[in-house]
Parts: sequence; C-alpha cells; structure tokens
Amino acid sequence: MPASATGDLPDRPSRPTLALIAAEAGVSQATVSKVLNGRTDVAASTRERVEALLRTHNYPGPGGVRRARRSGLVDLVLAGLDSPWAVEILRGVEAECAEHGTGVVVSLVREDDARPPSWQNLPALHHSDGVILVTSRMTRRQREQLERAGVALVLVDPVNLPDTDIASVGATNWAGGLAATEHLLALGHRRIGMIGGPADMLCTQARVDGYRSALERAGVEVDRDLVRYGDFHHEGGFARTRELLELPSPPTAVFAGSDQQAMGAYQAARLAGLRVPEDLSVVGFDDLPTCEWLSPPLTTVRQPLEEMGRVAARTLLQLLDGRPPLTPRVELATELRVRGSTAPPCPPEDR
Repeated sequence: MPASATGDLPDRPSRPTLALIAAEAGVSQATVSKVLNGRTDVAASTRERVEALLRTHNYPGPGGVRRARRSGLVDLVLAGLDSPWAVEILRGVEAECAEHGTGVVVSLVREDDARPPSWQNLPALHHSDGVILVTSRMTRRQREQLERAGVALVLVDPVNLPDTDIASVGATNWAGGLAATEHLLALGHRRIGMIGGPADMLCTQARVDGYRSALERAGVEVDRDLVRYGDFHHEGGFARTRELLELPSPPTAVFAGSDQQAMGAYQAARLAGLRVPEDLSVVGFDDLPTCEWLSPPLTTVRQPLEEMGRVAARTLLQLLDGRPPLTPRVELATELRVRGSTAPPCPPEDR
C-alpha cells in the first residue's frame, strides 16, 4: 500500500500550457482546469472565453478529458502487487471496466526502484484515455502534464491531499479508527497501542486521529509512547509491536492500522509468549480475505476495497463521457468486523 510515485514527461514547448491559456483569458489556472474537466461552477461567459482560447491554441478539448476515446484502454498504476490490498483494488477496477468494454493496462511503480518512475509516460505509450492512480503522490506538474495530454485522472487513496477538482476515491478512515478504538475501550482496555502506516499518508493521519478522538471521548489520556508508525506491511507491524511490548507499561491491546501489520503483531505476541486475545487484543484495518482464516480470526475494520476500485473506474469512465462527478471526493463507509482476536484485558495477576 505505501509508495509515492514521481517523475516527469519531457517538456513539449510547442503545446500551450494552462498558464498561457489562463493569462490570455484573464482567469486563474484553476478556472481553466475546471473548464477542461467539465465542471459546472464556471460562469457561462468565462467558459466560452476559455473554450475559444483552447480551440485557438489547439488544446485538447474543450474539456481535454472529454475527447473521443482513442483506444478503449485505461491505465491502472499501482505501487506494487505484493499486497492483497492492491489485488482487491485491481479486482474492482477490472470488473467495472469489463462491464463497459474497456481494457485495463496494469503498471507498477516502486519508490525503491533505482530509476525514478515516470508513470505519466504510460498513457502516451498505450494510447490510453485515462489513468487510475493508486496510493501515489500527485504533484501539480504531473497533473498539468496529464491535462496537456488530454488524459482523465482519478486517484485512489492518495498519499497527499489532492486539488479539490481532482476526482478521488477513499474510505472513511477517521471513522474506522474511531470504531476500532471504541471497540477496545468498550472491552475494558485503557493501554491501547496504535500502529499507523507511513506518517505522511492521509489515511494514516485519519486513522490515528480517529484513535486519539476515541480515547479523548472516553477520558483516556493519549500516551505518545503508544503511538508508532510502520509501513502497512507485516514487517512494520512486527517491529512496532515488539517495541510496544518492551515498554515498562506495555499495552493490553493494539490497533495495528492494517491487516498485514496485525499479522505482524500476531507474530510479535507469539515470540513474547503472549496469547491473542487472552494476553493481547489485536485489531486490523482492511478486512482482507485472509482475516477469517487467521488463528484466531482477526477483528478488523472493513474498507470496501473492491468497491473502491469499481467506483474509481466508474468515475473515470464518466469523465471520459463528459460527465463530471457530482463531488470530486468520494469516501466509502468502513465497518467494524468483530471476530476472535479481541477480548477483555487479562487481569495483571493472571498474565
């Protein structure tokens, strides 16, 4: 799940820029972007002036993302396929596109690659009409490069906060973090460890904020020593749980921030001679298909990953048809799934 993708297309001096169109129209670049994306919150006279300049400069459009489809292909750009999380997103995108006769080209970018990734080149190479970008960092220059090429864009679980007019799909991470922590509090836990993903990711910040809010509502002091940050993978969950268990006053429960980190927490507990949930309760986040088959089955917060992929693909296809979404940001509801990995805390004398 974690990764950030950056890279740049070669400059094309012969193609007009958003800045040029905006300057000649006497409007901001954001307004030109709204016209390109078919947004309705632009005055009719302004829209006509911008569209006339787009035609004059042979800019893709008006509404660069509303041109006729060239290939019936879209690019799905992932940070890796080594996680069941990514596979579920892929499953949803592929299913939705298949129902509409659209092919999906899957590409991977990795932040640890020796060469800087340039995923913006992919649509040009494949002659695809749009990009679904998953858990990556979007820069303004990257966004402008895609706009100049007339390529539609939808983000899934973006690392950083996207511009308000970029379509994005995510889950209610804050509510999920709140529900997970409130469940542990209701069982009687007060020393609750929190393991987030990378600290700079929006979803991590929201889940940690939900955790803190639940503690504050219950009148439980937030102990900074109990908040750690991992990588959303097994290794991060394992390492951070070991650190928590080595504290002078270790937690009786851990909200692991992701299912994979929860699996790492299971292993750390075993090596410490602790039982789940008798000695340590564990809650994950994602509800991956493997959760029910763990021993014990994992209590977790379900985010509808396959549906997130479907909604992202549906939104992209709507953009390609010239139908901008009613709202640029869609958050699908999370839901707590209680299974066998959580229980009331064991009395100290029984540990």
